[in-house]
Amino acid sequence: MRRQARATSVITINTASGATAKTHAFPLRTPVLALRFGTAQIQLALSASDRVTAAEVEFARQLAKEAHDFARSVELMYRGRPNGKGVAA
Repeated sequence: MRRQARATSVITINTASGATAKTHAFPLRTPVLALRFGTAQIQLALSASDRVTAAEVEFARQLAKEAHDFARSVELMYRGRPNGKGVAA
């Protein structure tokens, strides 16, 4: 198995009140996923606006799985706090 190169840059954006995630679907082009964190926004789009590759489908599935796992972990942590508000009492 070929070893993947380590990331040379890491950008961390912390969520805050008002952070949003939205998919923009279009009838004649591929979708765009927009993640907004206050004044910073990340837009995730496919390499071509008119076609989808098998690798992009696999990436989208992986992204959905990891987003689901992230949401589940956050929900479990939120429910596990003594005051039920996501913070220690």
